[in-house]
Amino acid sequence: MQKKRISLGLMSGTSGDGVDASIIKSDGVKQYEVIKDKYFEYNSDIYRDIHNLKEKIHKIDHLQKYNNEINDVERKITIFHAEIIKELNISGDTLVGFHGQTIYHNAVEKISRQLGNGELLNQLTHKNIVFNFRSNDIMNGGQGAPLTPIFHHLISKQNNIKLPVCFLNIGGISNITIVKDDDNLTELASKDIGPGNCLIDSWVRRNSDQKFDKDGELATSGSTNKIILEQAQELYMSIHNKKKLSFDTNDFDVSFIRGLNLQDGASTLTDFTANIIASELSLSLKESKEKIREILICGGGRKNNVLLKKISKYMSPDIDLKNIDEYKINGDFIESQAFAFLAIRSVLQLPISFPNTTGCKDPCTGGQLVKS
Repeated sequence: MQKKRISLGLMSGTSGDGVDASIIKSDGVKQYEVIKDKYFEYNSDIYRDIHNLKEKIHKIDHLQKYNNEINDVERKITIFHAEIIKELNISGDTLVGFHGQTIYHNAVEKISRQLGNGELLNQLTHKNIVFNFRSNDIMNGGQGAPLTPIFHHLISKQNNIKLPVCFLNIGGISNITIVKDDDNLTELASKDIGPGNCLIDSWVRRNSDQKFDKDGELATSGSTNKIILEQAQELYMSIHNKKKLSFDTNDFDVSFIRGLNLQDGASTLTDFTANIIASELSLSLKESKEKIREILICGGGRKNNVLLKKISKYMSPDIDLKNIDEYKINGDFIESQAFAFLAIRSVLQLPISFPNTTGCKDPCTGGQLVKS
């Protein structure tokens, strides 16, 4: 029997608005217990710095071009995470899974760059830090994402969720995990399927003083431009690489709705996003050849009821879209809990990614440990 360890997962998603923190107790294999979940909002300076940087970095050369700025923002983010660890007052032997803030991800170029200095965080906190979770998968032929499927598998098992089941995570990017089997991890299947909140968030940030379209209110008050929507969908489907398992927010942009007002742009982007999610999800379910009837929705996008209704409208009526919170699981903190779990598996040298989840050649572990 594996020893149970306490681990803190720290996750900052593509929205770049703050850090989800989760403390769990787990053996890294068969069970987990959530001890605490808490959200820490970035201050306005860090939020601005992250999004200013993301606006500049669109290709690998930009990582070198803006290296000094990257290092400056990385230091600020790392110090912010250190303050979180201090506030949570975790015990000395608690492991920390430190994801950092993704600013560039391109599996073809074999790079996934997160802002977050594990060595500095170790110096500031004197804790054992696991970071750099994605690079080993990429070096083993994978795309470095998604990494949460193994935790989705554990959630299914521990909460007696009927299999097969599909998890739909709507963060900045949308991704799915299909859990077919209780015990066989190699049967896990996962991939990014398209934009999540990233297009809507980007449009709202550029054209208002809001960070996102809360409850889909802007989209509701606007009208979808059907001509632009149809053209955008046709273009996306013609250039979309079906073999791509992971996306970066740089893979999508809002330029095709230039000229629309705030509300009509939000409405058009919500329809576009819902259509892509529904079509790619439907295709993935068909390809899996499993009789999946339940889709469990997690991530921040599950709170946008307008988006969810539009996804449902585009889906087959016999598919049940269900908020994961209905299982008494907090859908806001699944990714931070996952990285707490992945940190434990990393220390145990257990695999965190699999051929059917990231495209890696063989199941492989990941993460870099900095000991206190």
